[in-house]
Amino acid sequence: MSMLRGLWSRLTGARTGEPAADPIEYKGYRIRPTPYPSRGAYQTSGTIEKQVGGELKEHSFVRAETHPSRDQAIEFSIAKAQQIIDEQGERMFRSG
Repeated sequence: MSMLRGLWSRLTGARTGEPAADPIEYKGYRIRPTPYPSRGAYQTSGTIEKQVGGELKEHSFVRAETHPSRDQAIEFSIAKAQQIIDEQGERMFRSG
């Protein structure tokens, strides 16, 4: 359960006391950058959402890249999400 609380905190910004970054729209998807502090830097992280067949689908990602500032991590997380969308499209929501 604590793992879920930690994930929720990262997604909402509650862990750091910082407000969650504003989501952006890209090609019909909503990108929510969710960088979080890690070892003196900010980790690349985010979620991608889209309504598919009347259901909200969500794909979360964390990458190894870290950044010296939260703003840089947000910018890179958005770019990474756009890359995932361009390369995978709705396939990212398939399990297995």
